[in-house]
Amino acid sequence: MHDVIIIGAGPAGLSAALVLGRCRRKVLVFDSNQPRNSTSAAMHGFITRDGMHPSEFRAVAREQIRSYPAVEFHDTEVTKVERGEGQFTATAKDGRRFTARMLLLATGIVDEIPQIEGFHQFWGKSVHLCPYCDGWEHQDEPIAVYGRGIDGVEFALEMLGWTGELVLCTDGPADFPKDQFARLEAAKIPLIETPVARLEGEGAQITGVRFRDDTVYSCHALFFTAPQRQRSNLARELGCKFSEDGTTLDCKECASTNVPGVFVAGNTSRGLQLVIMAAADGTQAAFTINQALLEADCPKTDAEVGACAVPSTQSADGGAGEREPHIPACARESKVAAP
Repeated sequence: MHDVIIIGAGPAGLSAALVLGRCRRKVLVFDSNQPRNSTSAAMHGFITRDGMHPSEFRAVAREQIRSYPAVEFHDTEVTKVERGEGQFTATAKDGRRFTARMLLLATGIVDEIPQIEGFHQFWGKSVHLCPYCDGWEHQDEPIAVYGRGIDGVEFALEMLGWTGELVLCTDGPADFPKDQFARLEAAKIPLIETPVARLEGEGAQITGVRFRDDTVYSCHALFFTAPQRQRSNLARELGCKFSEDGTTLDCKECASTNVPGVFVAGNTSRGLQLVIMAAADGTQAAFTINQALLEADCPKTDAEVGACAVPSTQSADGGAGEREPHIPACARESKVAAP
């Protein structure tokens, strides 16, 4: 039996695998090879890795993790996870079954891409989701913002940090209150409600948005907002709780869920979707999991046996317990008394 099964091998899953490997844990990582940023030309905002291609990042990470022989990878999808007495059984797409004491879900999310002709041609190269990831490369350039409702207005206003030459395209009637029109007018952001016909350009470079009335807005990039969904249904099948909007998993700061033994990391549970944040999430989850395993395996006195029927990070009903896991001195937050 493995100590931990990690489902997902993006920044969160890889980071967790590295830390758990260094903790001498027997880890099995499932990689379905469906990274969210597969179309991106480069990842940004990750110190020491700014500008690195996502595939290179994953390759380097896996190469470094090979130094820890207790961590193994299976390049396949998990179709089912069953929770048993003190263990989880994962069924791979090829029918093989594997067991572990703890489960980490780092399965990520899927962006619902607008169904517009030409969109996929430029997606990840000159059509983007995140200005923090790709805004610098298009600073002061003409940019089209694609979005509906108040989210579209907020996104257009946010993009003013990278360029003053932009337009908001709602691809149909603007679905927001009158005061939002005033906000756009005050920011001098033009609004185009005409439905979009297609995106135009050459190679991976967008050159314009053509509307159904045959007018064209010339631009060097397009940034868009889009609905998102969980890539995997495993969390729901296990009974994990979700946020109010149903997009992300509801978890504690320590990465634990309401289901004992199930932990989450990365975009699966986080609103701020940056590679470096996902990697940090994976580290946090690995730390929490290792502490839970250490405590479960630590010899107990007769008094402790009755008090610790479940890992200390969770109560018997699956919620957060009152007792916090022991934190080594090297990992504690510094607390300096005020003068």
